[in-house]
Amino acid sequence: MGLGKWIAGALGWVTLGPLGGLLGFLITARFEALSEAVEQYNRGQYGNQEQRNSFLMSLLVLSTAVIKADGKTTSKEMSVLQDFFARNFGPQAAEEAEEIIKELLDKDFNLYDVCMQVRSNMDYSQRLQLYHFLVGLGAADGLHKSETDLLETIASYLGLSKGDSDSIFAQFQPSNESNYKILEIDPSATDEQVKKAYRKMAVKYHPDKVATLGEDVQKAAEEKFKAVSQAYEAICRERGI
Repeated sequence: MGLGKWIAGALGWVTLGPLGGLLGFLITARFEALSEAVEQYNRGQYGNQEQRNSFLMSLLVLSTAVIKADGKTTSKEMSVLQDFFARNFGPQAAEEAEEIIKELLDKDFNLYDVCMQVRSNMDYSQRLQLYHFLVGLGAADGLHKSETDLLETIASYLGLSKGDSDSIFAQFQPSNESNYKILEIDPSATDEQVKKAYRKMAVKYHPDKVATLGEDVQKAAEEKFKAVSQAYEAICRERGI
């Protein structure tokens, strides 16, 4: 089965370095029209598609690490994986993602090296979106300590700030202070500081920041943006702003 629908042939930087070595067998075995796709890409016919595909393949590799965090893989975890990709990218993506990840589960890779390659080739907004997907995947069946520890390590390797990683975690772990954590402020913040924090986060998390990654990734990014808006609205209601 070729993977020409969800992840079309054109791949960019992901074919190099540790990710390239890890995914080489997938490219050889599954991308039926790879030579033609590369030729078209070299002629400039794919535009930003290679950025999108490299992003998605990086997501698949790091999702595999999250799934393996507790040292075992269960049918429930694979079901969660399918639901996650179906919700964000559609049923075709869910089917293909499961196929790829099942093969990646048997592959060993250096998490630091993979994250360094991602960090070198994605801008900060793209890495934030990648991380949001990963935390969402881990949280889909409840975040366990092994997953939380791994996700914190990934955040560090990807060069994300502690405030940004905590903000994303807070979106999936509701608490009395989660709305403030999402906006990266303390409950003691003034009303003006709350408004300023919201404006800053709205810009940082706007879906347009990842527009170059394709319409499906951009649409999925709306979840993160929506969480920021909801957190701000909840704080405003609480304070009567």
